[in-house]
Amino acid sequence: MRLHERTREEAAERLTARYGNDPSRWTGCAGGLAHEALAARLDHPVYPTARGRSGLDDDHVRAYAPEFHPRFPLRWVAVPEEAVTVPGGVASLPARWPSPAELGLPELSGTHLVLPVHPLTAGESAASLTEALRAVAPHGRAVIAPRPYLEVVPTLSMRTVALADEPSLHLKLPLVTATLGLRNRRTIKPGTLVDGAAGQRLLETVISREPRFRETILHADETVYAHAGHELLAVLCRRYPAGLDASVVVPLAALLSEAPGGRPLIDHLADRFHGGDPVALLDAVLTLLFDWQTTLFGYGIALESHQQNISLVLDRTPDGRTRLRLLFKDNDGPRIDFRRLRDALGADAPDPAAFDDPRVPADDDRAVTDVFTTITLHLCAGAYAFGLAREGRAPLNTLLTLVRDRLTEAVERLGTRPGEPGAVLRAHVLRAPELPVKAMVTAGTLLSKERSGAADINKHYTTGPNYLRTVER
Repeated sequence: MRLHERTREEAAERLTARYGNDPSRWTGCAGGLAHEALAARLDHPVYPTARGRSGLDDDHVRAYAPEFHPRFPLRWVAVPEEAVTVPGGVASLPARWPSPAELGLPELSGTHLVLPVHPLTAGESAASLTEALRAVAPHGRAVIAPRPYLEVVPTLSMRTVALADEPSLHLKLPLVTATLGLRNRRTIKPGTLVDGAAGQRLLETVISREPRFRETILHADETVYAHAGHELLAVLCRRYPAGLDASVVVPLAALLSEAPGGRPLIDHLADRFHGGDPVALLDAVLTLLFDWQTTLFGYGIALESHQQNISLVLDRTPDGRTRLRLLFKDNDGPRIDFRRLRDALGADAPDPAAFDDPRVPADDDRAVTDVFTTITLHLCAGAYAFGLAREGRAPLNTLLTLVRDRLTEAVERLGTRPGEPGAVLRAHVLRAPELPVKAMVTAGTLLSKERSGAADINKHYTTGPNYLRTVER
């Protein structure tokens, strides 16, 4: 945090020199990376030490963290082809995927496939990487390539990087570094890649049955990946949709961040797209967000789509009207009530076995409402009510009333008879005396999983007051 304070003006000058003085005109996927740099200097609305990067010093942060918007070349490893899983085949990998020869290993051409590695994993954590290579291919058959290749820019998640000259292509890479607690290492379990692709296919099935979302809900493609059966030897090749070059792409996590000049980013966006009214912008976001997420709840689905995983896509239609779309990524950690899903999709419902993580299937509505509440309500709606109130844009009571009213409208579309999805959300979210709250400090830092009983750091809960009911009183 002291480093951020010392470098505030330096970072702002770097972004404005590259993208211009008005962040509401930082467009396309490249502009989105600049917005992510702003978000990286903002505290998480719930977790108190989210800006901490365990094990990294100031030089590491400057060189690799998104808040400094650096560029750096990727490292690579060469692994025997038979040890690597690529579901779509090698031809499905991005066109610029290098050969061993391009990385200084011509003797391995034809027998090995290369996988990208974050420089921190190949450098500071080289011992762990070497151990991983030995585990998947003994006798020195898997090696670290001597040459770096492809310049990249870090995204808000840090372990995910975008190609500097092709920012619509993101590579999610394992990091040994821990965030959100020492127990939350940023490696990639191969099963999460399977789950992300399965989650995307499920969402595409839902949208095919809900035509009103075909033009307003966008998804990054996460079906292309490769791994060697080890959490340090895996990569997700995330491709953003085409046609975003003229749009402003802003992660929700950046809305309350400080833009160059000192004003919150949401004010700049409101000036351009909503007549200078940030509350009107929030209203538009909540209307679409709750409509989509409650629709998913009706299918028995709750996404782990927090602020970092949703971006606003803002532009204007040919007749000059503001157009808002939501862009989603990271579909690997949902909670799904397959009983409700089968009732809604029939034969199109996937088998629970399509997901690798046994925690995805939920036994009842409660597990799904917990994720809906802690992610969609708290992080993607309530946080902005409290945040805009702190910025003096409107009274807190007014903003919380807006959240409650838009959620109520969305819930009522799902039916109110006992057992219907709308009735469940009304009882467990709108009318509940208390709401679940993530206990991430307990599960991620203070206690072992054996003591806390947490099966998942991101889905371990305590409870707190229902601020939606407080508004009513």
